[in-house]
Amino acid sequence: MMDLTRLRSVYESEGPFATVYLEGRSPSEESGEQLRLRWRDLREQLSGAGVGDGVLDALESHVLGAEAGEEQTNGRVLVATEDAGVVLAEPWDAALGVGDAAHWTRLPELGSYVREACRSVRMLVAIADEQGAVLRQEVLAQQHHPRELASETVEGSADTATHKPRGQALSHKQLQRRAEQAVESNVEDIVARLRTIEAEFRPRLLVLAGETQARTMIRDKLTERLAELRVDADRGGDQDEAAERALAEQLREAAEEESTRNAQARAEQLSAGLAHGQAVHGDRAVARAAEMGAVETLLLEYGTSTEREAFLLKACAETGARVDLVESGTGLAEGVGALLRFPIDG
Repeated sequence: MMDLTRLRSVYESEGPFATVYLEGRSPSEESGEQLRLRWRDLREQLSGAGVGDGVLDALESHVLGAEAGEEQTNGRVLVATEDAGVVLAEPWDAALGVGDAAHWTRLPELGSYVREACRSVRMLVAIADEQGAVLRQEVLAQQHHPRELASETVEGSADTATHKPRGQALSHKQLQRRAEQAVESNVEDIVARLRTIEAEFRPRLLVLAGETQARTMIRDKLTERLAELRVDADRGGDQDEAAERALAEQLREAAEEESTRNAQARAEQLSAGLAHGQAVHGDRAVARAAEMGAVETLLLEYGTSTEREAFLLKACAETGARVDLVESGTGLAEGVGALLRFPIDG
C-alpha cells in the first residue's frame, strides 16, 4: 500500500508535466556512457513532444548527476514542470525488461511508479547472534535484489562474556548464569532498537535471521506489534557472499508471499465492500467517488492500466487516500476499484 499524500506536492505544480522512467540495470564500466546515450534518446523524445530546454536541462542534471558506479544500479522516476523544475525524483524498482520511458502530458504519468511502490515490500531484517545484531532497513521489489536503505549494528550493553563455560563446578554454574543473563540483556537491547526502528520505518515484515538461539530469544521478547510482522529466515546471513545470496533469496520469497497475501486480502475487502455499499468499481464510478472525496483506498489491478489513472491518482492524492493493488483477474471493471470512506448514492 502507498499513502498518496506523499505525492500531493507534485500535483500542486502547474502542468504540463514531463515524466521520465529510467529502468535499473546491471552496473558496468560503461554505465556512465550508457546512461548518457539512454538519456539522449529520452531527451529527443521529449523535445519532439514540445518540452522546453529549461525542463530538459533540469531533468538532465538529475539523470546525469548520479555518483560514479551508481548510474544504472537503481531505476528512477523523475517529474518536472516548466515553472517548478524537478518536483519528483525517486527510486523506481521496475519489473525487469520494462525499459525507459518519457511522457509530456497534462498530468504526471505516475501509474507505473505507484504500482511498483505498492508491489514493493519494506522489511526490517535482524541478523542476530549472542553479542548483538545487524539491523537492515530494506525494500524488496519483484524480480530485484534487496535495496538497502539503512544498516546499523546493535551491540549488547552487557559486559559479561556470553560464552557458557564447561564443567559442573559451582563457580562454573555461576559463570554460566551470568553468561545467560548477559545474552538476555543483549537481546533486550536488540528488541528495544527494533521497536524504535519499526515506529519510524513502518516495515511490512520483520525478518529474524542469524543464529538459531539468538533468533529464538528475540522472538520470545518481541512486542505484540513486532510479533505480528515476524517471519523467520533459516538460511543465510552476513558471514560471506554465499550466505548473503541465500538470505537475499529467502527475503525475495517472503516478499512475494506478502505481496500475494496482501492482494488477496484487498480482493476480499473489495468483495465485502461491494456487497454492503462500501466499495465501487469501474472507471466512472471510481472517478465520481474520487471527486466526492469518498475514496479511502484506490485499488488498481496489477498489470492493467485504467483510462483515467492519472486523474484518479491526482484526485485521491488531494483527498488523502491510499492506493493498493489486487491481482489481475479479480474482476474489476476497467481494472480499477475503491474502498470507500462513506457510501455514495447511485
